[in-house]
Amino acid sequence: MARGLPALWSSVFGLPLVAAGAYLSGFVAELSGGSQTQSSPAAGLIIAVFGLFILAMGWYVHFVTAPETPQMRADEHLVETRNPAQRSALAEAALAVPLLSLGGYLLYFTHRPLYQPTIAFGGGLFLFSRGIYRYWQNTLTTYSLTNQRVIEEYRFISLLRNEVPLEKARGVEETRSAWDSLFGLGNVRIRSGASGGLTVAVEQVYDPADFAGQVRRELSSGSEQTAAAQEPTAEARADGVAPPSADAGAERERSVDSTESATGDATDSESEAVSADRSPDTDETA
Repeated sequence: MARGLPALWSSVFGLPLVAAGAYLSGFVAELSGGSQTQSSPAAGLIIAVFGLFILAMGWYVHFVTAPETPQMRADEHLVETRNPAQRSALAEAALAVPLLSLGGYLLYFTHRPLYQPTIAFGGGLFLFSRGIYRYWQNTLTTYSLTNQRVIEEYRFISLLRNEVPLEKARGVEETRSAWDSLFGLGNVRIRSGASGGLTVAVEQVYDPADFAGQVRRELSSGSEQTAAAQEPTAEARADGVAPPSADAGAERERSVDSTESATGDATDSESEAVSADRSPDTDETA
């Protein structure tokens, strides 16, 4: 089951829309034979249908299972799990209610120019739709940090999983809008490349600086382990080759000794041959 109370909050926002749409549709129908109005009964019907849609989606989200903890790989363990906050999304949807009410009042109960209720109603509808959608999305989103990956999972109609291996992460960015600052929220982005690349956006979480610090610590820990595993010896770094073994040195010494011995024997043989050639000449001279 999803986090929070999506069915309850969708009912809180959806039922008034259904009631208001039904009332406005009947109100316009009653006045259609008398004074002229700026709208038709179909407008109220559309509002009622929109409220029914909010109700249906809220109950659907309520029974959708939130993403579970991802399966761990070899030598991997979970460090931190975060969920997006829902308070700011609900506040945005609630802020749209006065605008929607003002738009409906100007449209049905006054004779103001049509653009005025259209602006009020359109702005309220935009804020309300974005707020309620963000609430549903945050309800079904989970962020996980392990010693190897940063994972984002979002389950709505289908499952969406996005992850960045820490060994490929090249940047950690913290952002906080003015609206998020009112609720103590912030965003953390982990990028796999300098120009963007694959990115995991951890959005609307409490204490984003702490989460970003944990990501940086895991990055530093992974870099130190990789450097320790790949660090060559001092002699190999200087020569660019592996250091000679003791067996190779002993073999080289035996080879040198054998060469010197063979050279000495050849020199002695040449000396004896020269002495033998000179002996007859000495006798003849005498």
